[in-house]
Amino acid sequence: MAHEIDYVILGDDIQVVEVEMDPGEAIVAEAGAMLYLEQGIEMQTSTGGGILKGLKRMITGESFFITSFTNHGAVKRKMALAAPYPGKIIAINPKDFGGSFLCQKDGFLCAAQGIDINIAFTKRIGAGLFGGEGFILQRLSGDGNCFIHAGGTILKRQLAVGEQLRVDTGCLVAFEPTVDYDIKFIGGFKNSLFGGEGLFYAELTGPGLVYLQSVPFSRLADRIVAASRFGGGREESRGLGGLLGGFISGNE
Repeated sequence: MAHEIDYVILGDDIQVVEVEMDPGEAIVAEAGAMLYLEQGIEMQTSTGGGILKGLKRMITGESFFITSFTNHGAVKRKMALAAPYPGKIIAINPKDFGGSFLCQKDGFLCAAQGIDINIAFTKRIGAGLFGGEGFILQRLSGDGNCFIHAGGTILKRQLAVGEQLRVDTGCLVAFEPTVDYDIKFIGGFKNSLFGGEGLFYAELTGPGLVYLQSVPFSRLADRIVAASRFGGGREESRGLGGLLGGFISGNE
């Protein structure tokens, strides 16, 4: 049984989850997420269950190690964990969804001690072969609070029985196990080459709750890489105006 922790989510675009633990209570978190600790809370880094557990986390995009924080003091103490990039923090309790919830790889931020964090492969062959970001998922199981980080704005959709939703694979954050998940080819020669949306999308079929994110980290990283490649250098970043000015002044 997972520990019961109190929490509050702070901030707007780069959020922080502040948790309050009773004596003896603990949480587990992705390595590097800690913002601050009050006196009495001790940190311990481990594989969280052996080498196999650590390797499974690496497959899902997380660190090989996981960090636990335990309140060894005699009174309640607080600590905070920060999101790694602009976005929102989603709080869920798998108990409310039959005991488990699925989330995108590298989406896990922290959870109450006792939550099982495991790898979950999609069931369909298409998802396995072509899913990309959507192929490997994390399964959060237990009866305590879990916190998932997502980029940009969060959209919450409750799908009815048989209702379908097509989603960019990177924009899918988390969903109930009752939601059927598959990967489909986007179709069309021009769509595939020039659509800019990738070759595949996730097809979700209800019933169940789905969380979507407007800015997946992979998309943000691609834009940063592209900007640094084509406009990141000192000379390149001067722009057209700077180059014309240089020619006019005779410096080019």
